[in-house]
Amino acid sequence: MASNHSASARSGVRGRLNLWFSEFAQAVSYRTGHPLTFLLAVTVVVVWVITGPIFDYSDGWQLVINTGTTIVTFLMVFLIQNTQNRDILTLQLKLSEIVLAMKEAENRFAAIEDLSDAELEELHEECRARAEMTRSHLESRVGPRGSGANGDDSEPPVRQRASNHGKKNKKIAATRSRH
Repeated sequence: MASNHSASARSGVRGRLNLWFSEFAQAVSYRTGHPLTFLLAVTVVVVWVITGPIFDYSDGWQLVINTGTTIVTFLMVFLIQNTQNRDILTLQLKLSEIVLAMKEAENRFAAIEDLSDAELEELHEECRARAEMTRSHLESRVGPRGSGANGDDSEPPVRQRASNHGKKNKKIAATRSRH
């Protein structure tokens, strides 16, 4: 029983840490993407450049900007990756919900992120073949270009949607065909 309590305490701490880091990463991501943050970064660089002659462009002067940018870059990598992971997961969940809600959709696409690279490539080729087959089928129904309704190279006529403006559209089409 003591080990069970210890495991739940660890998962509770891990859960709180994950929640804190997720909220922190989102907040930092939001703020670092703001134009004022960019302006602040540019200001820091400009001040560093201006102070170059004061410090005689010394190694210490160069070390300040190199160390600062390295630390910021190193930390931002983890924050950006966390934000991207979260964004991709939320997008995947939304797409999975759409796939599952569609009657004609294949439900295997709902959990596609769990497939291996080889399985994804195989599925990609299958989808590409289906898309090509659909395109060929549509082209065969429409006919080749150059065989429009008037025997010219115009596109096939497009069916108009039923609307309140149907009579107006018919009058315009009749007027155009007379000229």
